[in-house]
Amino acid sequence: MTILVILIIIASIALGFFVLIQESKGGGLASNFASSNQIMGVRKTTDFLEKVTWGLAIGILVLCLAGAFLTKSEFGDRSGEVEQTEQTTGEEAE
Repeated sequence: MTILVILIIIASIALGFFVLIQESKGGGLASNFASSNQIMGVRKTTDFLEKVTWGLAIGILVLCLAGAFLTKSEFGDRSGEVEQTEQTTGEEAE
């Protein structure tokens, strides 16, 4: 479970970095890397950044869902104990 949390944090930081690099309507930080755009071409760099952004977003989603299922199965046995104690307290009140 700890490994999933660490992977989610790393992917979130990387996602923030790639979002900031992308060129927005206002220019963004991508305008500062004009020399690198000339090497690969503007369109190829934009496509690469967009694909990485979507990949990281989907990766974070998958990791969060995996963490939710692992947590549910890890704490699933304890929910039965809570229900049992609620039933016994309900019987004592009658």
